[in-house]
Amino acid sequence: MKIEDAIIHQFHAGLKMLEKTIELCPEPLWLTGSGASANRTWHIAYHALYATHLYLSPSLAEFAPWEKHRRNYNFFVAVPGQTEDPYLVDVAYTQADLLEYAELCHREVDFRTARLDLDAPSGFFWLPFDKLELQFYNLRHLAHHVGQLSERIRCQANVGIGWVR
Repeated sequence: MKIEDAIIHQFHAGLKMLEKTIELCPEPLWLTGSGASANRTWHIAYHALYATHLYLSPSLAEFAPWEKHRRNYNFFVAVPGQTEDPYLVDVAYTQADLLEYAELCHREVDFRTARLDLDAPSGFFWLPFDKLELQFYNLRHLAHHVGQLSERIRCQANVGIGWVR
C-alpha cells in the first residue's frame, strides 16, 4: 500500500467518526458548551472541519474557504491582532450544514492527497515541517476533536459514538 492510500483511508475514517458525532448529538447539546468547556458542540465540530479542510490545501494562499464560512468562526477565541474587528460567533451552524461541509472535506481528501508532494514544505508558515508530517498533524487534530466530542456526547447524552475502521 502506498502511504498516500493510508492517509486517504485514515482521513475518511476520521471524518466519518466526526460525522457520527454530528448526526448523533442531541440538539440541546449541539447548541451548548459542556462542563469546563464554553465552546459549543457545533463550534468544535466546525473548527475540526475547517482545520481539516485548511491543512488539506497546498498553502494558506491557495486555501478557498467553504462557501458557508463565516469570518473568524474557525477560531475559539478572539483573533490576535484583530482588535478592530469584534470576535463574534453567534449563529450556530446546523447539523445538516456541517454534514455538507464534511462531504466537501471527503472530496478534498481524495483530490488533494493524490497530488501531494510529501517532501514539500507544509505551506503554512506556522507549521515548520513537510507535507508528510502535516498529514499526521492534521489527522491528530481531527482525532483530538472527534474524541472531545465523542466524550461530551457520551457523558451528557449517554450516546456512544462507534469506531470506524
